[in-house]
Amino acid sequence: MTRRYRIFADYHQFYLWDHGVSPDAPTDYTEEDTLRRIKTVPYVVVVQPERDMEVPVEVEVTNHPACLDLDAWDHVVEASLDLPSGRLEIHECTGGSVDVLTVTPGTYRVRAYHGGLGTLSEDRLDGDDHYRIVLWLDAFTDVTVLKQYVDPHIGA
Repeated sequence: MTRRYRIFADYHQFYLWDHGVSPDAPTDYTEEDTLRRIKTVPYVVVVQPERDMEVPVEVEVTNHPACLDLDAWDHVVEASLDLPSGRLEIHECTGGSVDVLTVTPGTYRVRAYHGGLGTLSEDRLDGDDHYRIVLWLDAFTDVTVLKQYVDPHIGA
């Protein structure tokens, strides 16, 4: 199942979470969270786009991990997400629910791809950045950065 969205990433974030649990979004971010461009708390994965504007996001739920093509993306990171209710909610930071997808209940690996990061304007309001999120059932593991983007304007 693949869906495409335009998500308002206010405060440089949007959420993937378990709709049945209705968790609270985290409010405490570390420098490491910001560099990894992802944060996790129970039942929530926070994806952190480069712009706090409307951004294109593709979400795919699959039976196995997608082929990993690091050359096609600027930043790639993985995290785990528990979805015991089997209802994955995509939620904007300040705009509310975008969609609720029915999935097999369980623990998912979430791979967040960030592309076009070098296209952002100097004021970081315009650009062709885009994001792809792939989820598949897998055992819980820690956050893993597969490719780290280093912004030439700010050094990280």
